[in-house]
Amino acid sequence: MLTYTTLKDRPREFLAATGLTHDEFMRVLPAFVAAYTTCYPLDKTWQGKVRQRQVGGGAKGIWAQMEDKLLVILVYQKTNPLQTMHGLHFGLSQPQTHYWIHRLLPVLRCALAALDLAPARDASRVATSPLMLEGTPAGALDGTERRRQRPTEASKQTAHDSGQKKAHTDKNVLLIHEYTSKVV
Repeated sequence: MLTYTTLKDRPREFLAATGLTHDEFMRVLPAFVAAYTTCYPLDKTWQGKVRQRQVGGGAKGIWAQMEDKLLVILVYQKTNPLQTMHGLHFGLSQPQTHYWIHRLLPVLRCALAALDLAPARDASRVATSPLMLEGTPAGALDGTERRRQRPTEASKQTAHDSGQKKAHTDKNVLLIHEYTSKVV
């Protein structure tokens, strides 16, 4: 079973599994712990109800350390394996893996946002490089064919015949300005 304690002293394997060095991992960890306690407060159960037992009561979880939880979600984000394979690496079944992935992903997003390391999702905020724009076309061509009923007149049949799909279609061709997304 893969754990933080087995990987922390192996820098090459740690980097290959998580995409982070050990120092970077340790910088993310406090933000991850803070985001985890924000998302899942200790005075509430996992479902958000008020606790009946004290913290620490009940069955013990598979990961006692927050480092292991962060490792699990970072390995998943880096390698993107099937849930069954990811579970095999960490000693979980597929349903447990599914549960933990969906429990830890929002925590990781909050932690990265708190550190200003979250990826930019708004395309208008992402800077476009002049080198990237050099030599690119200013427009994009989009074409599609929509099926239609076969015309009865022979001249119209040949005009609407699709040579590839063996059907009668209407051809739609659009030229779109690439940066403004307006139809030219």
